[in-house]
Amino acid sequence: MKKVLIVDDEPNIIMSLEFLIKKNGYEVFIARDGSEALTIIDNELPNIVILDIMMPMVDGYEVCSYIKNNKNLKSKVIFLSAKDKQKDIKKGYEAGADFYMTKPFSTKSLVKKVNEMASK
Repeated sequence: MKKVLIVDDEPNIIMSLEFLIKKNGYEVFIARDGSEALTIIDNELPNIVILDIMMPMVDGYEVCSYIKNNKNLKSKVIFLSAKDKQKDIKKGYEAGADFYMTKPFSTKSLVKKVNEMASK
């Protein structure tokens, strides 16, 4: 079973994404901040990380860079953020994101992207 890590500090987003991703056949892990995410990433080696940017302790850019600079990790990263300015999106891709989606977002589009990435 493919593993998906959801990293967000908003409980409502976590709940809805967890339900949605599990419903589509994935094993789901939850982190509520960047440092918790790093621990789960090292222990579980998720296939896909759905990552918010603005979080306590370690932000999403740092988590993404950590994933992309660690040769043992093959995780695909989807940024899911309210930061919708062009400079923020550019910074996300420069950090190593495989895809950047802004909030509010379409759950259908997100699931489609997760499924695409999981099948590669």
